[in-house]
Amino acid sequence: MDTKKYLSGLFFLAVATAACPVMGEHSRGTLLQWSYGTSFSGGPDLSEPLVTDRPDFTEASTTVGLGVAQLEFGYTYIHDNSGGDSSHTQSFGEPLLRVGIFAEWLEFRIAVFPTSDRTITQGISETTAGVDELYLGFKIALTPQEGLLPEMALIPQMNVPIGSNAPSSGSVEPGVNWIYAWEINDFLSTAGSTQGNRRIDDTGDAYLEMAQSWTVGYSLSEKWGAYTEWFALIPSGADTARTESYANGGLTYLLSNNVQFDIRAGWGLNEAAADFFTGTGFSIRH
Repeated sequence: MDTKKYLSGLFFLAVATAACPVMGEHSRGTLLQWSYGTSFSGGPDLSEPLVTDRPDFTEASTTVGLGVAQLEFGYTYIHDNSGGDSSHTQSFGEPLLRVGIFAEWLEFRIAVFPTSDRTITQGISETTAGVDELYLGFKIALTPQEGLLPEMALIPQMNVPIGSNAPSSGSVEPGVNWIYAWEINDFLSTAGSTQGNRRIDDTGDAYLEMAQSWTVGYSLSEKWGAYTEWFALIPSGADTARTESYANGGLTYLLSNNVQFDIRAGWGLNEAAADFFTGTGFSIRH
């Protein structure tokens, strides 16, 4: 497969589709509504600052909006030390393109994660580098928030191997991500996500990885925001993979309504988790 032509085709298909609005769908921000809701409100408000999926683990519960393209990218460094051996992983670029297609409540998502991993075992250093799997998905904005009932979104997603052997599992990994969120007041919001994804163990066998997260967001000012978060990766039926639990937090700064800078750091909470990670990035809406 010609990977460059494949990616180019997907990109232009998404952009072309975003440029073709569906009549009658502009005001419908979500696919569904709660039973006592009065309208299909919710969804993106393009007069307000952009809402991003980064920098936390929990994705946003809204789509970018019909005809909108949003690029989110950054850098992550991960350090782990176990039994005298250590690993240093860097993820460069991490570009995630989100494009609103067909309706306000639907977006197409595509991402790649180039990585470099240096391991030191008994004083011997080895470095591997490559592109982790191609990520593809669709985010569906399901419901607006109605009182105690959450704003929700669903992301059918998958990782697809694209030829780089080192970081890739070499197998298609489908999954689904369910997000639920509440805006409590002008200062405080909270959200969680529950995922189930196919993963490949070190033995080459497939297993189900559940992922659970909970985040709290803080609006510190018109420009500054912050968050604290817990998330865990929970394998089921794996031979070697173990549960990993993390805590992290970060800051965001709006350079404009369409540009956001972010920085974050986190720590592993158990032995199987990586010891420390940190990262930074930008998001741009067009």
